[in-house]
Amino acid sequence: MPQIKKTTVIKIGGSTLGSQDTTIEDVVALQHKGVSIVIVHGGGAMVSEWQSRMGITTNFAKGLRVTDERSLEVVTAVLAGLVNKELVAAIQSLGGKAIGLSGVDGGLIQAEVKNPELGYVGEVVKINTTLLQTILSGGYIPVIAPVSLNSSKGTGVKLLNINADTVAGEIAAALKAEKLIFLTDVSGIYDNSGELISHLTVAKARELVTSGTASKGMVVKVEACLKALTIVPLTRIIDGRIPHILLSEMKGKAPGTTIARG
Repeated sequence: MPQIKKTTVIKIGGSTLGSQDTTIEDVVALQHKGVSIVIVHGGGAMVSEWQSRMGITTNFAKGLRVTDERSLEVVTAVLAGLVNKELVAAIQSLGGKAIGLSGVDGGLIQAEVKNPELGYVGEVVKINTTLLQTILSGGYIPVIAPVSLNSSKGTGVKLLNINADTVAGEIAAALKAEKLIFLTDVSGIYDNSGELISHLTVAKARELVTSGTASKGMVVKVEACLKALTIVPLTRIIDGRIPHILLSEMKGKAPGTTIARG
């Protein structure tokens, strides 16, 4: 199957989707203009809310959710179920075409447990690009929940939770995407004086992680950008709370942080 050209991978964080949000409107408008889009979504706040309802403590380590068996059930139900289907329904209701799936469906994402301290959290070992190519060639937007097949042996658990930022970086690289965009609830990456950094090279981005200037959840985003940049020419971290930021981004007019090769 021929490579889908000019695919843009967009990672949507649950915190950027509010009642006044324009992200879905922008996504549908871009699809109607012929832009090939893959969406990877998070939803950690909703997972934490449901864990609280069920009396399950939420723990994090270096920006990643620690996932035991009970937490894994909640993650799967909330992300691959409620959040994923709400996003697909929103796209369809505005006249777009989307297919919701998780990394389990069609063997889209295979992962292994490499850090037992995080519990059932996977690191990606394989992306099935054939499935994504098929969906894209049919004119649909794949909307992907970050739950994967477990390739680890002897665990007895068939599913794994994966950080959505990490998934976005891996998928962008596997698809040889034109651009990877992170929609966040901040304006981008800031330096130690609180100034927004508009452009970073790969080396400078690594320095920010090493020095601790980039911290918590931003570390995972930067590392996902660095993974994508082995193949993808351009990555962007922008503020998803700004109305129609995606349309501005496609015109090259959006504020934020660019991480690019060179």
